[in-house]
Amino acid sequence: MLSKSNSIRRGGKWPVITAWLAVILLITAGVLMAAAGPVYRAELIQLGTSFTWLRQGAQLAAGAAVLGLITLVLAGVLRRWRPAIVGALVCIAVVAMIAMPMQMKQRAQSVPPIHDITTDMNNPPAFTLLAAAREEAPNAVDYPGAETARQQQAAYPQLKAINLSMPMTSAMEAAKSTIQARGWEIAGTTANTIEATATTRWFGFKDDVVIRMAETQSGVKVDMRSASRVGKSDLGTNAERIQAFLEDLANQ
Repeated sequence: MLSKSNSIRRGGKWPVITAWLAVILLITAGVLMAAAGPVYRAELIQLGTSFTWLRQGAQLAAGAAVLGLITLVLAGVLRRWRPAIVGALVCIAVVAMIAMPMQMKQRAQSVPPIHDITTDMNNPPAFTLLAAAREEAPNAVDYPGAETARQQQAAYPQLKAINLSMPMTSAMEAAKSTIQARGWEIAGTTANTIEATATTRWFGFKDDVVIRMAETQSGVKVDMRSASRVGKSDLGTNAERIQAFLEDLANQ
């Protein structure tokens, strides 16, 4: 009788109820956010719908965090330690779950809303073998022009062509090897160009890459262009891809 009366005095079922509600919201949010990318990649929903799932998942996660915090405080005051632990774990899980979307949001605010990046803004490498695929996508085949170049120069002034002290054939082979190491799909090559497509893991976004080489007195000059097929902003992904690729190529 004493144990039962203590349980009633300690809030009855409410700490357990709020804990379960927090867990249910957390699971629902996790499913929505985790499925948004793969379901879009499987072409079962539109991109706008997948972003809606992400937003709704984040909102549900926030609700789960509120309930988790309420459970933690309520159960702590009532000395109901199991629900309190559940509430704390839910709060921690929510922080981990929304960390990546928050980072993406902050990143989107810190980079210019452009999606076509190149080391040569005056004469960008052109897509030829991938032109047909890009024509079917929302973003244009041709380089956007002066305004994009201005924003790129302000945000990524470090992006420059590199020079390799080797013959053209060796430079082409080194570039192909670097591309293959990254898992990009090579669309084709010419005597001095390589076109390839990089696919993101979660959403399956396709970004096209063209590498152009020109012989110089000291070796080979390498220019590169990376452009997303969809989206106004690439969150800095294309600039990072070019920088990392050229650094690895130079190291070879």
